[in-house]
Amino acid sequence: MTTVAALFVQTNGCYYGIPDVDPWDEERDARLYDGPHPVVAHPPCERWGRYWFGGPSAKVRRKLGDDGGCFAHAWEAVDRFGGVIEHPEASHAWREFGLPRPPRKGGWVGSDREGWSCCVEQGAYGHRARKATWLYVCGVRDLPELRWGRAPGDFMRLGEGFHSKEERARAVKTGACQRLSKKQRAATPPEFRDLLLDIARRARA
Repeated sequence: MTTVAALFVQTNGCYYGIPDVDPWDEERDARLYDGPHPVVAHPPCERWGRYWFGGPSAKVRRKLGDDGGCFAHAWEAVDRFGGVIEHPEASHAWREFGLPRPPRKGGWVGSDREGWSCCVEQGAYGHRARKATWLYVCGVRDLPELRWGRAPGDFMRLGEGFHSKEERARAVKTGACQRLSKKQRAATPPEFRDLLLDIARRARA
């Protein structure tokens, strides 16, 4: 089976202990990865998301895209070795790097030469929230059909602004979004992880 390098992943997280997966956490510094395997990359998203500036209560205004070059390296890695980048829906990195912006309803957009993008909800693959996600794939011809559109279930979508008191109460009551911690929100469901690894393994040598 093709070895895959998993970049910018949590230490001892879901990519550890899997045969033919080479995990790169913060201590190992995925910015040093120089091949030769295809990659699954989860570059930090804090400076690329809706609250890249730090949020309404931030004392110091942050700089858009100031992630120490993590996304740039992930982009270079998939361009050189093939694979997939995962980032939150509406990531500003797509505009910054000229990546094809995918429609919310799903489906692959782009071209094989420049790479392909799509929007998919991790809730369809076991996450406790909908967690709409953008993927960018490069070096892969036989792109898989994913579970497009809204994930089944009564979820509260993460990162879509403010919700009413009634919406939050309903979400907690149904168990869809029970005060998820930062670690729980960032976690990649095993089924979604396996999907990303499968995509990376389809990359041309």
